[in-house]
Amino acid sequence: MKQKRTSRRILWILLAVLVLLLCWASNEQRLRPAYLGIARFENKIKGIDGISAASVAEVKGDARRHSRAIRTVFGLFGKAKEAPEANYDDFVDLAEFIPDAILEIRYHTSYNFVGVPIDGYEQPTALLTREAAEALLAVSDDLKEQGYRIKIFDAYRPQCAVDHFVRWAADVSDTLMKPYFYPDLDKSVLFEQEYIMEKSGHTRGSTVDLTLFDMATEREVDMGGTFDWFGEESHPDYTATITPEQFALRMLLRDAMVRHGFKTLDSEWWHFTLKDEPYPDTYFTFPVRQYE
Repeated sequence: MKQKRTSRRILWILLAVLVLLLCWASNEQRLRPAYLGIARFENKIKGIDGISAASVAEVKGDARRHSRAIRTVFGLFGKAKEAPEANYDDFVDLAEFIPDAILEIRYHTSYNFVGVPIDGYEQPTALLTREAAEALLAVSDDLKEQGYRIKIFDAYRPQCAVDHFVRWAADVSDTLMKPYFYPDLDKSVLFEQEYIMEKSGHTRGSTVDLTLFDMATEREVDMGGTFDWFGEESHPDYTATITPEQFALRMLLRDAMVRHGFKTLDSEWWHFTLKDEPYPDTYFTFPVRQYE
């Protein structure tokens, strides 16, 4: 009997260790260094110094897939919906990741179509999934060679911010910012014309709103329309009242984004989503702020 109790205790200890190991491995940023260490060790046994860039990319991909698979397994046992709060560690802070980027996080301020700071924007920073951030870094380097920096208005947007937009749009009497963002629209059509929706691609963490900053003039470029303008003037291919130079700048931004893996939105020249976004069905809820 005593031997059975001892065996059972050992099994429980081993199970606890396994659960802790899986919890640890569910975080890609913790798993990745371990995988890289194993790859370097394997290369050393083979007499190869270091690890190639291609191998690093492959190892990072393995760590991402395996950590995501572990989180999925946990989800099967009742934690599937906890990922939106828990996985902010899959995101990066663009101010640190892309030092050349300029941030003007409008929803942290009152200068936006609502007219007040938006729920969930606790700090004026920008977060994106690592995959989207890496693609945006390539865009930044590309445009810098052409004399421009990127200026970011918004990136990841928590669901509570989208909910704030919905509440605001439902109150048709609140037209504080109408002269600045939708002077030609009756507020009652915002849902119908899909300017406001209950879900946003931003909330999946791989969408960014941005423009260009001219390094020669040290000013934001003129795109022929302001960010978050509700109207056809915001369509990327709109040409009726904008100049050829303004249209060319829109195309310069679009071409750079598309070249590095983003897709466009036909109603907003500033809006781009990573084609192969890592969380196509997940709408995150954690707030916008700097994380350790």
